[in-house]
Amino acid sequence: MLIRRHDAPLSDEEWHVFLADHDFGELIVPGAGRDLPIVVPTHFIYDGDKTVLLHLAQPNPVWEALAERPRALLSVFGAYTYIPGHWNQDEYGVPTSYYAAVQLACDAEIVDDPAGIAAILERQLAHFQPEGQHAPVEPGDNPYGKLLGSIRGIRLAVTDVRAKFKFGANRTVEHRRVVGAKLAERGHPLDLEARANLMRRTDRP
Repeated sequence: MLIRRHDAPLSDEEWHVFLADHDFGELIVPGAGRDLPIVVPTHFIYDGDKTVLLHLAQPNPVWEALAERPRALLSVFGAYTYIPGHWNQDEYGVPTSYYAAVQLACDAEIVDDPAGIAAILERQLAHFQPEGQHAPVEPGDNPYGKLLGSIRGIRLAVTDVRAKFKFGANRTVEHRRVVGAKLAERGHPLDLEARANLMRRTDRP
């Protein structure tokens, strides 16, 4: 993706925080010699450093593509909203989009052993269902153990990161505050998320 200087992350912490709050994305696997890549919407967990974990069903077409070439791109985005042209205080009134996006380039390792899959599931459940209230996650003759053969795990080792926070940083502070007020007034959930990013980047020391 195109990342202009004013849309680049302020620091690595900015995209780390974004991934901590956004745990659903698209796993894109090019394989080898394909017309189009395999694209899989999926939940995932990111360890805050170099590793992403997830699992997918056995019939998923991603496995064949990963066997051809164990590389993947995890694309995550949020805080996206449309900025009407008439909000922009210039003679052109050109509309734009605000959004945050992080793309993780990764080496992929398939996890097939039951203990390894159970470990991934356990970590995902701890993240997405911290209240617990589920059966033990372990191989064997138990509710989860009987289902482990229907899924496979993926461990992604992050090799490169591209991040973009497009929130009008090429505009004046005064202009950004006006847009922030209009986002608050329109008040859609993604407007409010975009506004929080806009004002955080505008009000930074």
